[in-house]
Amino acid sequence: MEVTTSEEKAPVAEEGNRNRNLSTTAKIILGLTTVIVVGLAVNQLFNFGFFIDVIWLDNKYQYAIFGLLVPFAFMIFPATATSNPNRVAWYDIIAATVMFAILGYFFWNAADIVDYGWEMGGAPDYVIYMGITLWLLVLEATRRAGGTALFVIVSLISLYPLVAEVMPGPIAGLSSSLEDTTAYHTLSAESMLGIPMQAMANLVIGFLIFGVALTQTGGGNFFINLAFALLGHVRGGPAKVAIFSSGLMGSMSGSVVSNVITTGVLTIPAMRKTGFRPSYAAGVEACASTGGVLMPPIMGSTAFIMAVFLNIPYVEIAIAAVVPSILYYLALFIQIDAYAARHEMPGEDRANLPKVKDTLKDGWHFIAVFVLLVVMMVWLKQEVLAPFYATVLLLAVNQLFPKHRWNLKQFGAFIIATGKLLVEIGAILVGVGLIVGALSITGMAGTLVNDLIFLAGGNTLILLVMGAITSFIMGIGMTVTAAYIFLAIVLAPALVQGGLDPMSVHLFILYWGMVSFITPPVALGAFAAASISGASPMKTGLEAMRLGSIIYFVPFFFVLDPAFIFQGPLEKTALLFISAVVGVILIASALQGYLTGVGNLHRHPTLGWVVRGMILAAGLALATPGGNLIPFSNLELGLFALVVGGIAAVLAKALDSKYQKGLAA
Repeated sequence: MEVTTSEEKAPVAEEGNRNRNLSTTAKIILGLTTVIVVGLAVNQLFNFGFFIDVIWLDNKYQYAIFGLLVPFAFMIFPATATSNPNRVAWYDIIAATVMFAILGYFFWNAADIVDYGWEMGGAPDYVIYMGITLWLLVLEATRRAGGTALFVIVSLISLYPLVAEVMPGPIAGLSSSLEDTTAYHTLSAESMLGIPMQAMANLVIGFLIFGVALTQTGGGNFFINLAFALLGHVRGGPAKVAIFSSGLMGSMSGSVVSNVITTGVLTIPAMRKTGFRPSYAAGVEACASTGGVLMPPIMGSTAFIMAVFLNIPYVEIAIAAVVPSILYYLALFIQIDAYAARHEMPGEDRANLPKVKDTLKDGWHFIAVFVLLVVMMVWLKQEVLAPFYATVLLLAVNQLFPKHRWNLKQFGAFIIATGKLLVEIGAILVGVGLIVGALSITGMAGTLVNDLIFLAGGNTLILLVMGAITSFIMGIGMTVTAAYIFLAIVLAPALVQGGLDPMSVHLFILYWGMVSFITPPVALGAFAAASISGASPMKTGLEAMRLGSIIYFVPFFFVLDPAFIFQGPLEKTALLFISAVVGVILIASALQGYLTGVGNLHRHPTLGWVVRGMILAAGLALATPGGNLIPFSNLELGLFALVVGGIAAVLAKALDSKYQKGLAA
């Protein structure tokens, strides 16, 4: 038997968009445009010089990518839910044409923009009018691609420079005229062409193409089949399959909700079949899909933007994320195993599962491509070029297998899927760039940093808690990328000034921005999973919150001691990792009420809660790094965990023995 999804989906940035059914002509135009964009990216990043004698200026290259992709947002995403999905409206054609024409002009005059300082007040009046038009069109493209909430936030912040001086003290800044603000947003390298667009043009494109190629060639099916073959038969097997497959798929897609929909249609029914409650099954899938976005080697697009912010190679971020992601998935795995053991849930019958040997024989090349990607990124330090090589290898090997071989129609579908994804990501990132520009031109970032430090009274722990709450709230209203960029400008400098490691701080913000996907009242990942399982959305959200609770603690671990993310001696990283693994096992076991080797922790209605609380405290003591901001050493925390955890284990064992004797009697 082979487990397959009903349809392979290309990854998307955020779910909920209403894609038009493009006509054949529109698909041809989008396909040709996609090929041109990929060709420009390859030419620029590989320094081929095929199209020009010298490498383009950065702004010229970015205007080209911007102008070729973002106008298509008006063609792909209709203006309203009631718009005809089969026909492009006349006003969409006009909007796309005008945006393309303006960006074409800026592209042609890219050198003049730099040479004559147009962004600093030297632009002709007609260029300002063009800039205002482009500003409005970008906001609308952002609304269509990223949703109304993102549109409102980006719109308000982009207009902030006009009124910065009259705002209340903590959020006051330097005001600029409409002309200067427009020039800065549209012509400088700090706003629309700022960090988000720079990351898109130089890093993200290659990985997006690779992600689409992997899913379109059957990579999603392979990883799901492999997960079922390896884990489907063990207790709680379908839930463990969800962890494995969703982690890999999420790493490719960078989208929580897309990941839930892609893998959840298989894993959630399988979990329910073996006895998992609908809300629990949906919660497992939501947590597994959320963690996938934080899983190396391919994380979400936000991680690439983080690399630009920190001015470090992306591979350093991927390496830093290894231990936190392992701890997150370990906690999920242990909780599921404990739940299945406590409720005596079997796995699937082996006869109904794919065979490991057959699965690997059919899809070994997907693993080989991942190996090439990792080798090029980690050892050869070619992170910009690695996804292009990996994609070429994948497509070449794919054509060697009759079962997977593409015809022209399938290859065309791959190009269209790639184009749609690039358009969506591009429209969102250009819009998010307006946030960067507004905070930059007003100087508000520095003001807020000082205010936050003052409010925290100089206490770094309080500042961390404030940062966690702020990141969570921002994650509710924005995409993860938008929330991260805002906080990387406003909050991260305050935390770094408090003496914390920059890499730890930026990962902290990213993790807490992801929390909203499994935390009510929004919990988009949990609600998407609930729609598949038929469970109550809010109940699913609460279940996901408990299952994924380790995500609330892990960011504090690596901020308190950067050795957790390889920002320190390797031997210290190893010791912290071992201690954290044991601690996470205890935390997960306490949350589910079952500890391997001890048994059920909740045999007594009252003492059961005491036992679980003691096990939880022991786990937190082991997982939390001592020293620095914690007034206890690792040795002291370890001794506390040994005493408290040991007493709890003995008590739980005694209560379990008494319960078993009662049953025998």
